[in-house]
Amino acid sequence: MPILNYNRKIVIDICTSAPTWVVSTLNTVMSKIKTAFFCNQCGYESAKWLGKCPSCQQWNTFVEEVLDKGNQKDTGWKNYRGEQKNTKSVALHQVQEKTESRIVLADAELNRVLGGGIVQGSIVLVGGEPGIGKSTLFLQLGLTITNVKVLYISGEESEQQIKMRAKRLQISNNDFYLLTETSLQAIFQEIKQLQPQLLIVDSIQTLQSNLIDSSAGSVSQIRECAAEFQRFAKETDTPVFLIGHITKDGTIAGPKILEHMVDTVLQFEGDRHYAYRILRTLKNRFGSTAELGIYEMSADGMKTVANPSEILIAQRDEQLSGSAIAATIEGMRPILIEVQALVTQSVYGTPQRTVTGFDLRRLQLLLAVLEKRGGFIFGTKDVFVNIAGGIKVEDPSIDLAVVCALLSSYEDVPLPAHICFAGEVGLNGEIRAVNRIEQRIAEAEKMGFEQIIVSKYNKKSFDPQQYTIKVTAVSQVHEVYQLLF
Repeated sequence: MPILNYNRKIVIDICTSAPTWVVSTLNTVMSKIKTAFFCNQCGYESAKWLGKCPSCQQWNTFVEEVLDKGNQKDTGWKNYRGEQKNTKSVALHQVQEKTESRIVLADAELNRVLGGGIVQGSIVLVGGEPGIGKSTLFLQLGLTITNVKVLYISGEESEQQIKMRAKRLQISNNDFYLLTETSLQAIFQEIKQLQPQLLIVDSIQTLQSNLIDSSAGSVSQIRECAAEFQRFAKETDTPVFLIGHITKDGTIAGPKILEHMVDTVLQFEGDRHYAYRILRTLKNRFGSTAELGIYEMSADGMKTVANPSEILIAQRDEQLSGSAIAATIEGMRPILIEVQALVTQSVYGTPQRTVTGFDLRRLQLLLAVLEKRGGFIFGTKDVFVNIAGGIKVEDPSIDLAVVCALLSSYEDVPLPAHICFAGEVGLNGEIRAVNRIEQRIAEAEKMGFEQIIVSKYNKKSFDPQQYTIKVTAVSQVHEVYQLLF
């Protein structure tokens, strides 16, 4: 009855003149309906309406959603294989170990961020800005994988739109199937018929289950749909990729529990004004969480970048001041990146501090060290720092390159083109050791650099005689200044 979906007070008011048994029946049915209030911004759950969210501190973001209508849910999909579930407890020593089988992809970058391939029965959540290339990347994934029946579920695009993109990619695959549907029940009916070996859902925010009385994209709908796909993946050993939207803060839209339910969380990021995209691992139960893959957006789709150091180091005919090369580590991969700095006289009362791809608070710390320990006056200077290529770097080993780029722009003296840097700068002006220095030195040697400046505390970690590149060890910032200028 439609009247049962209304507020209980309205139902009782309408039925005040009804017989007692009618009111009693309505009260019984309405008491089974469970509702809760959710924050649209962060997914915080509350039993009552709140004006201000205690989690994200936003105002007027709580909406009421139905959790359970009190009716019996369809139990036909509780076990997708049609087998009887074993709900008995098992002793740990009696559990039989299974070899971890993976689907190895032709995409080397995606293999790296997933930890060596797609694990059977895993569920992967992928987030990214609109237009960054999520749909293109995973459409390309589904088309290039061989001997695997792939079902691509799209709730945002029509079959013709996906066909046009696939035609642009110039890839054909007879085991690739499309389904444009937003109803969760209809999707699983088709899954039962097709029995795919790989599932790609674009996107989880567009799906809707008829067991929940709320619109698509709401907190309860996202949670219900993700839970159903998780149950399907674990019971059938079918890997599932869920493409998700992000909020204006850059976090994946929906409740935080969505990230806890999945096995792997990938973040697809990059500046749309650049051709390069970065696929970063935020969570991975089957591999490292520090890996990243680099792609180049082209007319033919996403192309993997085998040697990112070549594209992240600018090719210039003449050496200019304010540029330094840093040897950094992203995941298991050593990368050489270019750090650009510009120091100018401030024309306003308050000097500017602007960064791109680097932590602003870290820059302020390094400027304070240079003023205190080196005697350089940055209090009247505008400072701009940029990481070339549009990527974001969190490795502290880039500190030494940032300091040298700042000093180069401050003195307006170019640094030698054949030198790179790897070291962390402490508050006392000391150059601290960094991890995996051997891989950084080997990468600099491979790229043709003649000298690398590192911390003297790293000298015990490697043998300088085994490298053709000159390794210079320093301990203080003023030693670097005397060496270069």
